[in-house]
Amino acid sequence: MEVIVLASKKSLLLFLLIVSLSLSQKVIHISAFNDTKLYRQVSSLRLARIQKHLNKINKSPVFTIQSPDGDVIDCVPKRKQPALDHPLLKHHKIQKAPKKMPKMNEKDDDAKEAENVLEGAWQMWHVNGTRCPKGTVPIRRNTMNDVLRAKSLFDFGKKRRSISLDQRIEKPDALGTNGHEHAIAYTETSSEIYGAKATINVWDPKIEEVNEFSLSQIWILSGSFVGPDLNSIEAGWQVSPELYGDNRPRLFTYWTSDSYQATGCYNLLCSGFIQTNNKIAIGAAISPLSTFKGNQFDITILIWKDPKMGNWWMGLGDSTLVGYWPAELFTHLADHATTVEWGGEVVNTRASGRHTTTQMGSGHFPDEGFGKASYFRNLEVVDSDNSLVPVRDVKILAENTECYDIKSSHNNEWGTYFYYGGPGFNPRCN
Repeated sequence: MEVIVLASKKSLLLFLLIVSLSLSQKVIHISAFNDTKLYRQVSSLRLARIQKHLNKINKSPVFTIQSPDGDVIDCVPKRKQPALDHPLLKHHKIQKAPKKMPKMNEKDDDAKEAENVLEGAWQMWHVNGTRCPKGTVPIRRNTMNDVLRAKSLFDFGKKRRSISLDQRIEKPDALGTNGHEHAIAYTETSSEIYGAKATINVWDPKIEEVNEFSLSQIWILSGSFVGPDLNSIEAGWQVSPELYGDNRPRLFTYWTSDSYQATGCYNLLCSGFIQTNNKIAIGAAISPLSTFKGNQFDITILIWKDPKMGNWWMGLGDSTLVGYWPAELFTHLADHATTVEWGGEVVNTRASGRHTTTQMGSGHFPDEGFGKASYFRNLEVVDSDNSLVPVRDVKILAENTECYDIKSSHNNEWGTYFYYGGPGFNPRCN
């Protein structure tokens, strides 16, 4: 995993287990559900159904690691992981790493030096030096409380459908209809797209409501934005109290083949994504984090289609492979992508009768620049020759620039990049 230090002083790692907000700013005790009271409100039948589901997705480990942040990491035999429960993958043979990754640009050599500085220090469960044995994959254990925080068992681990790109462009005032707000850069080209890459600044945005989130990610898309057949592959970092029970930024993945209706999920919460790496836990907390006017940390994510086998692989840094989305999961993406998006997304529930104070990125507007605003840099796409091509022209979009905004630019070191984000509720955003 590539973690890059962009400032000189040693970073302080701050974790917020309780988010304090003023007046309508209620205090969210996210990690501390009162189990007794919570369980009294749930029927024994529902609890039994949830437990049955947990037994299905929490596979029997050969080794267990207790992370200092409270997570339990199960080391599950690679061939017993949840992905292979998918009906389309019953006879799937786990693929070996592709022999040829997309051809890198020479500029990427600068990042390798920084990777060695913080080698192995990028996920909390790594702190005591324990790793999962070879032949296993680390999987964050799911709990009863994780499921009970979701709207329903069906909704557990799923994104609620957000507004389509077409609607965001044509009807920006429609954002209030479902609460998802974005600040993104995107590319649409007549050429076929076989992947994308970016380096993403990592922060810990504050979340107002348990059922809101803030994320920064790459979207690989194909299909209709307004129909039921949109295919999407996604990866990045997110803060989601509902999904994880805390306010820590976590590495995540997502996929859907039907516009977020029934297929797909976050991380390994359903069958689909096949993990191959025994050192990276999807859904685990990332550290260290960027600080305002202090040290800046970022992660590099690459998603690309293996030209030989057709599977979509996820890589971190220059050479670390996490796993892949099998081609069998998709319709349009079984071929290629048509659109790539990079940027931030939040959920605004307006629970207090006004815009949420949930932050995007660092919680500061892009005009504030480096060390204050969050960024994506070195935007690239993978072409039909399995080569990484710097993105020259991107379009940018933010539905409500008074709440969250985006500013793009280009230079020799960062290629095409952008700053993005914002505080949410403020005197001009209500």
